Amino acid sequence: MTDLEYEIAAQDKKFAATIDRLRKRNFGNNLPFLILSDQLPEGQGFYEFADGRIEIQEVYTIGAEIETKFIRRLTDREANVVREKFMKENGLL
Repeated sequence: MTDLEYEIAAQDKKFAATIDRLRKRNFGNNLPFLILSDQLPEGQGFYEFADGRIEIQEVYTIGAEIETKFIRRLTDREANVVREKFMKENGLL
């Protein structure tokens, strides 16, 4: 392994650890974790909750306020696919 490959691998591990900590912190504070995806229209994201459910919500602004609009809740199967894809892409699996 070259020095560059080693550095990239180390950075990937740090990134994965940071994402994992942020996700757990949000869940611990009863907050959802935002999963952005190019599979959704612009302005929408997947919101994962500590109980395992995932919702699609739209984020928009009204003046200086940030608001969200519930679109729909994913089925358990859909939620598992989104979660597993996110975790795999971010080195959490």
